[in-house]
Amino acid sequence: MASSAHKFCVERILLSCRRSLRTCSRSYAKAKTKKDHTSPLPGGWQGRVGLEIHAQISSNSKLFSGSQVQFSAPPNTLVSPLDASLPGTLPVLNRRCVEAGVLTALALNCHINRRSLFDRKHYFYADLPAGYQITQQRLPLAVNGHMTFDVYDESRSQRQVLKSCQVRIKQLQLEQDSGKSLHDQENGEVLVDLNRAGVALMEIVTEPDMVDGAEAAAMVKELQLILQALGTCDGNMSEGSMRVDANISVSRSNEELGTRAEVKNINSAKFVQKAIEYEMQRQIRVLEGAGEVEEETRYFDWKAGKTISLRDKEQRHDYRYMPEPNLPPLIVYTDATSPRGMQDSVVNIDRIREQMPELPDTTRRRLVEKYGIQFQHSVALVGEGLVEYFETLIDVKGKGRDPRSAASWVLTDLLEQLHKRSLTFQECSVTASKLGEIVDLVGMGTISKSTGKKSVVLYKAHMLQLTCPTKYIFCWIFSQILGLLFDGDNRSLSQIIEENEWAQIRDEETLGRICDDILEKHTELVEAYRKGNVKVVNRLMGEVQKATNRCAEPTVTSRVLKLKLEEH
Repeated sequence: MASSAHKFCVERILLSCRRSLRTCSRSYAKAKTKKDHTSPLPGGWQGRVGLEIHAQISSNSKLFSGSQVQFSAPPNTLVSPLDASLPGTLPVLNRRCVEAGVLTALALNCHINRRSLFDRKHYFYADLPAGYQITQQRLPLAVNGHMTFDVYDESRSQRQVLKSCQVRIKQLQLEQDSGKSLHDQENGEVLVDLNRAGVALMEIVTEPDMVDGAEAAAMVKELQLILQALGTCDGNMSEGSMRVDANISVSRSNEELGTRAEVKNINSAKFVQKAIEYEMQRQIRVLEGAGEVEEETRYFDWKAGKTISLRDKEQRHDYRYMPEPNLPPLIVYTDATSPRGMQDSVVNIDRIREQMPELPDTTRRRLVEKYGIQFQHSVALVGEGLVEYFETLIDVKGKGRDPRSAASWVLTDLLEQLHKRSLTFQECSVTASKLGEIVDLVGMGTISKSTGKKSVVLYKAHMLQLTCPTKYIFCWIFSQILGLLFDGDNRSLSQIIEENEWAQIRDEETLGRICDDILEKHTELVEAYRKGNVKVVNRLMGEVQKATNRCAEPTVTSRVLKLKLEEH
């Protein structure tokens, strides 16, 4: 027996040591990741990534014509003579688009050129009827900016910051979009939809400052949030409002940048990361096989999870840039340089700066400092666009609800109902005021925080209420009521609770009678308790909850049950 006990103790000590070593290893790896701003590539390789991001400006009309902008409109219903490039038509610059470009440039800490130029970029394709695109090549609207962003550990339920990064913004330019080609494989035809032709874009070009796909994806997500906060782009990548071209190269450590390959038209942050990771590994395989990386254009096949060549360097377009003769230089002003009497009719940088809203990073820090919520919760609230909803919830009619609890309600139960129904937050039918009513019912003890738990996991969590504060137990009943509201239940909350028998039982006399019945039915458990087995209290608590449809208030029930056991 002594030998067996000794062996057991040694095994426990070894297990504890192994756990400690794993914890130390993870801590060291995390600390190293924060300090080491290099690409995690094998064999001494390092990666470099620069992005070209095309963001569609939120505007009612196009960049140079009065045609309406609307996603998924019937083909060729939003096309002006200019969009179709009919002879004799001339472009007229949309002021809203210029102001959106200036506001975005200010948010990205760019230098705004007081004088910028438009150019023609020539290439021939079916969805570009003019044979050229109007853009800004020689002198763009803004240059030399930068933005900071955090890279999170997405593998954890609570997102931890792995590292903070900064990327330089080379330039921000205005340009028009092309149309859309629809390939009919069955009939061997190419159909052209010009609804998108002439839609205003901001092209945001970064320097090759990012080292891997995770950084690039994090940068895209942060830029998306910035544009949405500014209102200059809705950031909807699935609808093509943001599209990413990634310029990727690898080289040995301390060597010059390698030959780059460009991956075009990536339409999600997740695919940005996957495309870059695959392309870096592909280039490493080529170089280690004594080959040369081609300077080429590729696209990402998300189904196959790999990049595929579109055209090589010998097939590159000669764009034959030339000044756009039908547009004068674009001049923007400040308060000091605005012409007298024309302050309201020109684009004024200083007045646009006054319109700058709170940016995502500032919002995250404010939520933590003002409300004392966890940083991970502030990241989620900003990322999901729930900040205004959250702040309304905690101060509906001046009630001042607990911010940490409110963050938990919003980020668990509310998002769960939205995701379950594939709804966006904009489609949420439950207002912050209505959600607050349910929260108040829980807080007042009208409904139990544990009523109606049905799964084994939740049942076990309920058993922990004997030692854990009630507020940390998952509220199943809360989700049930919320789900009914999402499904269009028009009954009052009190009616829903009454008809479903979800009201919490707190009356000690009532609970006492229930406990007496339970103890009479389970005399063997009472006897076990008398002999010193206190664990049977958990089982008896479970029986009480079953008898009351999980409506017995845990704290009161525990006290009454223990008193009854002592009496028996």
